[in-house]
Amino acid sequence: MFIIDADLGTANVDVLLNLNVRYNLNHLATREKEILDLVVEGPGGIHIIPGGSGLQSLANLDDYQFSRVLNSFKALEQYADVILIDTGAGLSRNVLNFVLAADEVIVVTTPEPHSITDAYAILKVIDEQNHSLKTWLVVNKAEDKSEAQQIADRMVGVANRFLRLKVTNLGYILEDLAVPRAVKKLVPFTLADPNSPAAKCLRQIAERLCQPETIVSHPQSRSFFDRFRDLFMKK
Repeated sequence: MFIIDADLGTANVDVLLNLNVRYNLNHLATREKEILDLVVEGPGGIHIIPGGSGLQSLANLDDYQFSRVLNSFKALEQYADVILIDTGAGLSRNVLNFVLAADEVIVVTTPEPHSITDAYAILKVIDEQNHSLKTWLVVNKAEDKSEAQQIADRMVGVANRFLRLKVTNLGYILEDLAVPRAVKKLVPFTLADPNSPAAKCLRQIAERLCQPETIVSHPQSRSFFDRFRDLFMKK
């Protein structure tokens, strides 16, 4: 499994995992390094492609640099069954292009009203651009199961009423002090405290994603990164 830190300009996955990173996407864009030079093995057997914290130039790649980055990303597809793209928040062009080119999307919200509003905004864009895209919803930092279920039911209900997009409730993650404690230690909370409520919630989400009935085939003949390039090049 690969995680590509695509929160361009404010990437921090490597920092949160306390990884010793020598190279990042900026080195790839400037032709200093190849894609496999960037790969860093993280905890739990995952592999990280660091974005590079504070590298604002990544958010403004020229066409040649962008094409080089995308072509390099394609090489990863032969090494992993799953490639997780961690995008930034909001509705920027880069975020939307990653979302719309994906095989599946997980939209994460919290109980705060502004977060719910932002989550619904991206659902509306997905509906307008590709309403057949498999879309999941996760409620993060929920006070309890009841609150998470109430928010998920409300969002799924509104989507079913006003959008063509089918949104499926994937699960929730409880507000848990184990998470900030693990962040301070720069260790994933699932490893720092595997029996914590948040860790149990995350395992349930992962298990559901891996169930045979939830795994959908993607007959598209073209690579995710080819689709992403097409979206990016649209005027």
